[in-house]
Amino acid sequence: MPGADYPCIVLGVGGVGSAALRHLARRGIRALGIERFIPGHCSGSSHGETRVIRTAYHEHPDHVPLLRRSHALWAELEQESGERLYWETGVLEVGPPDGEVVSGVLQSARTHGLAVDELTGEDVEQRFPGFLVPEGSVGVFEQQGGVLAVEDCVRAHARLAVEQGADLWTEASVDGWRVEGGQVVVETGRGKVTGDKLIITAGAWAPDLLDFLQIPMSVVRKVLLWHGADPGSYAPSTGSPVFLYERPEGVFYGFPAMEDGLVKVAEHSGGEGVMDPLRLEREVRSTDTAPVSRFLEAFLPAVDPGDVQRSAVCMYTLSPDLQFIVGSHPRRPEVAFAAGLSGHGFKFASALGEALAQWAVDGRSRHSLEVFSPLRFGP
Repeated sequence: MPGADYPCIVLGVGGVGSAALRHLARRGIRALGIERFIPGHCSGSSHGETRVIRTAYHEHPDHVPLLRRSHALWAELEQESGERLYWETGVLEVGPPDGEVVSGVLQSARTHGLAVDELTGEDVEQRFPGFLVPEGSVGVFEQQGGVLAVEDCVRAHARLAVEQGADLWTEASVDGWRVEGGQVVVETGRGKVTGDKLIITAGAWAPDLLDFLQIPMSVVRKVLLWHGADPGSYAPSTGSPVFLYERPEGVFYGFPAMEDGLVKVAEHSGGEGVMDPLRLEREVRSTDTAPVSRFLEAFLPAVDPGDVQRSAVCMYTLSPDLQFIVGSHPRRPEVAFAAGLSGHGFKFASALGEALAQWAVDGRSRHSLEVFSPLRFGP
């Protein structure tokens, strides 16, 4: 075959894909990003104004080194883009002392020497007056964490990538891909394009594009709600943090009142299945709002549980163990991917994009990604 059109093609220019494209471009690689919509769109997983970033990771201590790199890269992106992308509000997490969240945070903190405050329920209520703690629960607070401006992060990565030499196809569908003669061939709505390497970061479309993995990934619908509140009780300027509660009825999280004075809240657990990402149900129903309203009524007394002023709907792509799937094709070394971020991946996007760019250029990543290997599900 003649030479490929591009040294590397990135399918999906969302959270991780935009970062990968930017890191490829800054290393002088003429890469192509292909995006079904436009960077920063509201039809996938990386939208809704804000995302949480935290370091003492309750999901697994092995995530912490990659998170530290992510923090550094988000700061670098802020500086290079000239945009405000991060607010360090701190992160408050509440749950039973022997639950997954509090014990997991403390394990990560001990393993990596992270500064975390252990708080009784009374401590939480005195330090953060806008929050109530149920009997039998305690809190942990980590100052090194807060809020990422999710769409602005994606757009900044994509813009810098193009400024540094990448090509970007927007509103371009992908019909499939294959490997021929050591090159990757991608069929798109704009025609065929070839690359030496292929990075697949397709979010909710990944289960179809990565069917060769034979790993059952599911896509679920998630609803984000912005409630009216007493801004003085939940403003970052008064010390109000990002928050997460582990409860028997589910896991709920939210953000302090940013510039619009509204408190954004959502349920992390649960979610109804999505068969076709292009047919996602975006109308918010009473069954979507009721669990969040009950949570707010019980634990955030200065938020109006019935005053939903804005909403958005996004998707989680879940792996079987709710951990990321990152690696290369077992039989096609030209192809690598990141998928199944399971609703907690955006904070890692800057470092995962760097890792995939390193793979494309150097043949391997300098980050330790073994915990995310698809081989954990079997050959």
